[in-house]
Parts: sequence; structure tokens; C-alpha cells
Amino acid sequence: MSTTATTAARAESTPAPGPGRFILPALAVACVVLLVASLMTGEYHITAAGLLSGDADMWRMFLISRVPRTLALVFAGLAMSFSGVIMQRLTQNRFVEPTTAGTAEWAGLGVLLCFIYLPDASPLVRMCVATAAAFAGTVVFLGIIDRIRARKSAIVPLVGLMLGAVVGAATTYLAISQNMLQVVTAWRSGGFAHIVRGFYEPLWAVLVVAVAAYLLADRFTIAGLGRDVATSLGLNYGRTVAVGVTIVALASGVTSVVVGFIPFLGLVVPNIVSMLRGDDLRRNLPWIAVGSTVLIVGCDLLGRIVVRPMEIPTSVIMGVLGACAFLAIVFSGRFRVGL
Repeated sequence: MSTTATTAARAESTPAPGPGRFILPALAVACVVLLVASLMTGEYHITAAGLLSGDADMWRMFLISRVPRTLALVFAGLAMSFSGVIMQRLTQNRFVEPTTAGTAEWAGLGVLLCFIYLPDASPLVRMCVATAAAFAGTVVFLGIIDRIRARKSAIVPLVGLMLGAVVGAATTYLAISQNMLQVVTAWRSGGFAHIVRGFYEPLWAVLVVAVAAYLLADRFTIAGLGRDVATSLGLNYGRTVAVGVTIVALASGVTSVVVGFIPFLGLVVPNIVSMLRGDDLRRNLPWIAVGSTVLIVGCDLLGRIVVRPMEIPTSVIMGVLGACAFLAIVFSGRFRVGL
């Protein structure tokens, strides 16, 4: 792939300076504030003064519970938002992400199959099974939409939602027949209340996903121009799609095993960042990371505070806010569905 092709794709996707110059710095400040709030919020009272004074109990709780939970939030946000923006490039459709393409449901099916047939499997094995299922599901989805002429329409996400519904129904039936409906229920109630040290560590694999997505961002940007244009610019389109699907599957599989179902994150944040900064993926990825962190940590904090000392699962808060943001993006008229 030539440097000229990359420069041309960037120039085509970069907008004129706009309100993003004010909104994005404010978003970065909000990210820092929310991360600090997440570290200090919980039923066990932790204070900055206590940590600075070396209180052993506070430090133990801080390192066992608060730090792992906050890191898990950041990693899950990165995984779902980066997966969403990659899928949008590969499908040339702004309304596609793991939860609207059926990828998340396939990963959930993989988790259930692992519980049924490999009940004593380690988290690493579960992660591999869920990733393999997510990869297969994404390939099936891409194979279906590749045969649809109306690629730049609402048909693409509708196909993904229908495929996900079919897989979700099959997963539920299998869970009921095996008396394991609680596994599916726990997966669909994606939350972070159970995250402690020793449980969240598989999410560190998301850093590999993030680095790979950033290094290959220019290739995904060019792939978003379509197979014919990308090939004429010297891009190996098939290889790029394969790598993108692998990244999406790995991110979805790891997140499904550790956290569960997190809806809309990969759809809302990339679209908002594109609205502010254009479609240059490499330049947008850092801001997508910041925006996803703000959204998921904010939803988690809201779920922790509203019904204290109980918690509302993050997926519930995310579903409500994400659906509202999604409808606002649709009705704003700023975007066509297709890229």
C-alpha cells in the first residue's frame, strides 16, 4: 500500500476545523475525573488521605477491587469501541458493531458451550472458545451482507440484528435444555460488580487489539472506501478484512468471558467522534478510546450510585443511554448510513 494512497484517504476523510476543538479537550478532562471517581467510589470507604497515610486496609481494598474494576472498564470500552469502528469500516456502514452484527451473540454462544462441554476450563480456554465462535459468527455475517446489493442502507444492521436474534434464541434454548439459563442471564446482564484481582486479567489482551488497530488504522480507512477502490490503491483487501475480523473476534470473545454483553458502545462513540473529526481512523482512535472510557465509566458510576448499596448492571444503563444516543444520531441527519 503506497504512502500516496494513505495520504489521499486521510485528505478525503478529514473535515474542516469545527466544534471538536472545544469538545474533545473537555472530554479528556471528564475522562480523568471519572476514572478518579471510579477508583474512589464504593461501599468500602476509601479516601485520598487514607491512601497517602499508608492505611493497609484501604490499600488492600484499593488494589484488590477498585483498580481491577476501573481497568476492566477501560479495557472493555476499548474492546467494544475499537471493534465497532473496525466493523463499520469493513462493512461500509455506520450502524454496524458487535451487538448489531450478531458477533456478541455468537461469543455468548461460545461461552455457554464452554460451560456445558468444558465446565472445568480455565478462563484462557473460555476466551479461546468465545473468540472462535465470535470469529465464525462475524464471517457468517460478512458472507451474508456480501450478497446483499443494498449495502449502504439500514438493511445491513437489520440483517445483523436478525442473525443475532436467531443465535440468541438458539443459545437460550440450549441453556434451558441443559438447565444453565443462569449462565445466559448473567452474560446478558453485563456488569463489573464481580470484577476483582485475579479475574479481570484476560482483558489485558485488549491492549494487543488496541495496538494492532492503531498500527493498521490506515489500511482499515482505505478498506472503508470499498473493495475496488482499496485494491486499485494497492491494498490487499482480503487480508485486511481477515485481520479486522480477527481483531473484532478477539475483543468480543475476551469481553464476553470477563464482563458479558455491553450494547451500543461500539456504535455511539465512533459515530460521535466521526461527526466531530471526520473519518480518518488513525487520528480518531485515541479520541474513540477517551470517549468510550467516559461513556462506560459514567454508566458504571451511575449504576453504582442510583440504588446504593445495590448496583444496576452497566449494560442496562448503557442500553438506555446508547439507544437514546443512537436515535439522536439517526434523526440528526448528519450521516448517511453508508460511509
